[in-house]
Amino acid sequence: MASTTREKFASFINNRWLVFVAAMWIQSCAGNGYLFGSISPVIKSSLNYNQKELARLGVAKDLGDSVGFIAGSLSENFPLWVSLLVGAVQNLVGYGWVWLVVTRRAPVLPIWAMCLLIFVGNNGETYFNTGSLVSGVHNFPKSRGPVVGILKGFAGLGGAILSQIYTMIHSPDPASIILMVAVAPAVVAVSLMFFIRPVGGHRQIRPTDGASFIFIYGVCILLAAYLMAVMLIEDLVVVSHNIVTIFTIVLFVILLVPVLVPIVTSFFMDSNGPVDTVEEPLVPKREDQEPGTQTPDLILSEVEDEKPSDVDSLPASERHKRIAQLQAQLMQAAAKGAIRVKGRRGPHRGEDFTLTQALVKADFWLIFTSLLLGGGSGLTVIDNLGQMSQSLGYNNTHVFVSMISIWNFLGRISGGYFSELVVRDYAYPRPVALAVAQVVMAIGNVFFAFGWPGAMYIGTLLIGLGYGAHWAIVPATASELFGLKNFGALYNFLTLANPAGSLVFSGMIASTIYDMEAERQAHGSVFNPDDVLKCDGYICYFLTSLIMSGFCIVACILSLILVRRTKPVYTHLYGKTRT
Repeated sequence: MASTTREKFASFINNRWLVFVAAMWIQSCAGNGYLFGSISPVIKSSLNYNQKELARLGVAKDLGDSVGFIAGSLSENFPLWVSLLVGAVQNLVGYGWVWLVVTRRAPVLPIWAMCLLIFVGNNGETYFNTGSLVSGVHNFPKSRGPVVGILKGFAGLGGAILSQIYTMIHSPDPASIILMVAVAPAVVAVSLMFFIRPVGGHRQIRPTDGASFIFIYGVCILLAAYLMAVMLIEDLVVVSHNIVTIFTIVLFVILLVPVLVPIVTSFFMDSNGPVDTVEEPLVPKREDQEPGTQTPDLILSEVEDEKPSDVDSLPASERHKRIAQLQAQLMQAAAKGAIRVKGRRGPHRGEDFTLTQALVKADFWLIFTSLLLGGGSGLTVIDNLGQMSQSLGYNNTHVFVSMISIWNFLGRISGGYFSELVVRDYAYPRPVALAVAQVVMAIGNVFFAFGWPGAMYIGTLLIGLGYGAHWAIVPATASELFGLKNFGALYNFLTLANPAGSLVFSGMIASTIYDMEAERQAHGSVFNPDDVLKCDGYICYFLTSLIMSGFCIVACILSLILVRRTKPVYTHLYGKTRT
């Protein structure tokens, strides 16, 4: 009996679902950047910054959130807990020092030093993200879309979760939100860091895995709906602190519910006999390959080069037949010496690339540029959401920060789910879902531009959904086109697109237009030079939003080009599902 209990406990500790749930909890505190809209007004008023100086802090925050080369290197050379520990220390030191400066417990620093602290603090997110995602894609190699979507979704929801905790704390000091951002993620990451690791998840396939994913999705939807309801109640009705505390306790209970999956699969499903598990390959077999045979990679390369252009448009069964015929002809001709197979100069799409090899591929730069334009425009909205809502007459900026966090979460969940349907059911390239998300964002920016009644609510919904979908679709696409072996380095390079876009869109375009309009309004009214420049009305972000909408359309076009280029890869990876 004791031996059986020990075996079940060992199975629980090494259950890939436990690793996944622990990663979800870490990610739920890894969304510090999405609270910048709540933190920035506190920093602005305390240190008397103008909008351009605040925008510099926003760019530093985005750089910190995206420069993950060290995190990627650590994930490839050390256990993942090392990455999580480094991230926790950086988060605590960076944001903790900002809190000390804002509360005057430490000397006021020049703007460049504040940017450095914000960078260091937010850079902790890259370690949390890398550790969670690397463990996820390795433990669930055939469910990358849902896993990446859920993990990145919890990071997007982190802003709403931390906002609710801050509401429960009920501190009269507005700077206490910065202290919470410094402490909470560090404590959670250190508490769970030894759970985050690859556990041979491709050998733990169970018939109940589909039901487990549905259960997790249900919890995600319940969590988002609950947070939305709580946020609306707290915004529209005056509630006592005791009620807020109850709301927060229920939130924690919902966050704990997913741990039932590893508990049930480890302690109860094994009780009646052996588990019906199978092993899924990390690299899929080709559809036209006979069982027990292995086709040389060079021949496969020749097939890609020699096949007629109309083959990919044929029905699946006919396409596989034609490719098999061409492959047989090439192998026979090579054996007779009639043709010489070209020397291989590097991996092909769908195989394992190093970062250096990926950097010379057009597909990689299409992903990067599309993310730069689409993700960068979404991040500009997130960074300026506090000022956007204030310019339209809303005083409680926390509401919109929480709302965009929730929609961001649902965008990541739905982006991973629906893009997985596209590739599984139709063997169609995943980036087509990215193109749809970018059209949604273009429409959301139009609402912000014209400031129609309810525009803040509708725009926040559309931008949150579209921006969130990027972070479920892009990592999964990168792992499919460039492999899992160096996924940490590839993913962290792609995330550089975010601060690159934010640097131009928020740091140069949005802040410059805002300050110009604020100065124009100040000249037309009585203005004290000691006051902080403030802009009122939809005109503050009218031109910026239209420019962002145009960038989203360009991003959509680039995504569709990527779709056209990668059809053969997705036919190879997922064609069997469709036949």
